Amino acid sequence: MPKITMKHHLLTIIRQTRENFIRLVESCSPEELNAVPRGFNNNVIWNFGHIAASQQLLCYLAAGAVPIVDEKIISSYRKGTRPEGFVGLAEIEELTVLMRSTIDSLSADLDTGIFDNYKAFTTSYGVELKNVADAVQFFAVHDAYHYGIASAIKKVINTNQ
Repeated sequence: MPKITMKHHLLTIIRQTRENFIRLVESCSPEELNAVPRGFNNNVIWNFGHIAASQQLLCYLAAGAVPIVDEKIISSYRKGTRPEGFVGLAEIEELTVLMRSTIDSLSADLDTGIFDNYKAFTTSYGVELKNVADAVQFFAVHDAYHYGIASAIKKVINTNQ
C-alpha cells in the first residue's frame, strides 16, 4: 500500500473543496455569480477569486517568491477588496483554471525550496504562519470558509428569485 503523506492528504482535501466550489460556480449564471445580496458585501465570484489570490499571498509572496497568478487577479481579489464590476465569462473561466493549476503548481513547488525564505506573520484571523506548511494548512480552512460563504450567497439568491 502506498504511503500517503500529510501534504498529499491536505492537498487532496484542498482540491476537493475547490472542485466543489467549481461545481457551485458552474451551477450559476454570470448574473448570479455577480449578484451581491442584501446583507453581504461580496458575491460568489469574488469569493472564488479570493481563494486563488489569497493562496498566492499566503504562500508565494510571504516567502518572497514570484506568484504564479497574474497581479491583476491578486489585486482584484485580495483581502480588503470588494466586487468592483461585472465579472464576465472570460475571467470566470480564467479563475476556474486557476483553482486547479495553482494547487498543482504549489504541490510541485513545495519540493523545490522556493519557500525557504518564508517571513512569519500573524493573519487577521489571529493565526501565526511561520512557514509554508503552516500557510497550506491555514488556506485549506480559508478555502472552505469562502466556499461556505459563496454557498450561502447562492442560497439567498435562489430564495429571493
